[in-house]
Order: sequence, then C-alpha cells, then structure tokens
Amino acid sequence: MKMVKSTLAVLTAATVLGVSGFAQAGATLDAVKKKGFVQCGISDGLPGFSYADGKGNYKGIDVDVCRAVAAAVFGDASKVKFSPLTAKERFTALQSGEVDVLSRNSTWTSSRDAAMGLNFTGVTYYDGQGFLVNKKLGVSSAKELDGATVCIQAGTTTELNLSDYFRANNLKYTPITYDTSDESAKSLESGRCDVLTSDQSQLYAQRIKLAAPDEYVVLPEVISKEPLGPAVRQGDEEWFDIVRWSLFAMLNAEELGLTSKNVEEQAKTTKNPDIARLLGTEGEFGKDLKLPKDWAVQIVKQVGNYGEIFDRNIGAGSELKIERGLNALWNKGGLQYAPPVR
Repeated sequence: MKMVKSTLAVLTAATVLGVSGFAQAGATLDAVKKKGFVQCGISDGLPGFSYADGKGNYKGIDVDVCRAVAAAVFGDASKVKFSPLTAKERFTALQSGEVDVLSRNSTWTSSRDAAMGLNFTGVTYYDGQGFLVNKKLGVSSAKELDGATVCIQAGTTTELNLSDYFRANNLKYTPITYDTSDESAKSLESGRCDVLTSDQSQLYAQRIKLAAPDEYVVLPEVISKEPLGPAVRQGDEEWFDIVRWSLFAMLNAEELGLTSKNVEEQAKTTKNPDIARLLGTEGEFGKDLKLPKDWAVQIVKQVGNYGEIFDRNIGAGSELKIERGLNALWNKGGLQYAPPVR
C-alpha cells in the first residue's frame, strides 16, 4: 500500500509540474492554497535546525523558515506539514513535488542550482565544513589527521570537500559513509572512526547528542564554504519569490528593530517609511507577491525576526550556543543582508 501511495503522489506531482519536471508559473502557490498547508522537507533530526521535540513538535531554524512561508501565505504559521528527509532523499523529494519547499541545511552550489532543477532562495546560515574528534585522539589540528578513519554522511558536499582537503595537504584517510548524521555520530562515539566531518553547525548539534559531549572537540579548521538555505523547484518564479521574501522579511525586520513583541504596534504607529512598506501600511508590496497586505507582520508576529529565530534555535538561547559570526547582520560585521521592500 505504501508503494502505491508513493507512486500516486509522484504521478500527481508530475501532473502539477508538467512533463518537463519543472514547476509551471503559479502552480505551487495554487496547489498550496488548495490543500491548505505548505509541505516542507526538513532533516531527519538535527538539533537547532530541524528536529522533533519530546512531544513530536518540530523545531529549529529550518523549521521556522517553513513556518514563515505559511504565515506569509495563510496568515497562520501552523499551516505547514513536515517531511523528514535524509541527505540522499531530499532533492528527489523536491524535484518530484513531494514537498513544496526544501529547508534542510542544504548547501547552495552551482551544480545543485543549475543542473538539478532547483533554485536556492537565499542563505539561512553561512556555514563551513569542520572536524569533530574525541579529545583522547590527541590532535589539535586537522593537519594532524594523516591516516585517520573518517565518518561521512552520504549524499552531501562533505565527501568532495574532504577529498580535496586531504589531497591538498598530502594526507591519507579511510572514509566510512552513512545515510544519516545520527549513524555517523554513533560511529564516532563507538570508536569505529577517528573523526566525524560535516558542516560545523551540524557537528555542534551532534556533539550535544553524545553521551559525553565534553569529551569531544571541534577542530579549528574550516575547510569549505557552506551557504545553507531553502530551495524550490525551477520554473515557478511566483513561489520562488514568496519563499525568498519570507526570509528577507525576517532579516529586514531585525535590521529595523521589529520583533514578535512590537511588530503589531509598529504597524499601527510607525512613521518610518521603510517599516511602513515592510509591514504593509504603505504601498501594495504584498500584492506584488500575491500575498496579503500584512504578510510580513504575520511572519514577524508568529515566527520572529531573524535574530529571534537564530537565538532560540542555535544561538545564545539554545543548547548549541553558536555565536552569530558570519550570520550577524551586514551592519554588525556579518554577511546577512536583505534587499529593501520598495
């Protein structure tokens, strides 16, 4: 029965997408409104980014991006359903129409953007690949890992980056690949491999899940650029714009001092034209996106600005305690920057 349902889902998606496999303009928004929710592809369990808590509620910065899209479209951030996906499954799920948007700590690369029928809509988190080791290994640098056995998650950019780094530094290694990040971490913990390599954010997330996290350390080297962000299918610019500007709204809100606590009051009283345009009290910018006038108000009220979702999921208010770093706003020494609403 499960196989039949999956086949029907793919056939239905193919009808919506057209025989080319690309989305038709406006098709995704129409389909989302008809079914009454956004179907979002997320990770299969990565603290801080997308994971289910003890009550089965999904949380994380990637989850909040999906909730922001639902808030923009429906005025209700809860109108979203989640599909946990492995790294190997994620792009096929988006291409086939199984999910409407993929928000799953996925790196924006040229091949994924141009050759896989996907469009990345922005960068949720600027990351880079690193190494997690047990302190007992006695190394303080990745350049001391010659001959190491390395755990890697299959279907990621990690494999090529690792090969490039070790070759460039004339180091040898033995790779062991796993389908899920949890499997990779358990292998490190059991001693089957000497080192776990992945995006640094993922290493911090996996470390807190280990039985003795203080026995493990993330090495200082960052060996790649890993801009992580949501992706949609190519060919539906309308949906692309909605997902893109849902993220931009949260970034602009933080820059303008708008929070989940003050956004409604600011919408009523502001005399700042940038705030007025963003919050829909001046101009028809929501209409341009085929969204309600208060689309950005609903995002910030129900989900938060970018700083709020960062802090509670992966920053100072979370177990991960990751500093903003490159993910600070552009005017505070970081790379996060959104175009204006006007």
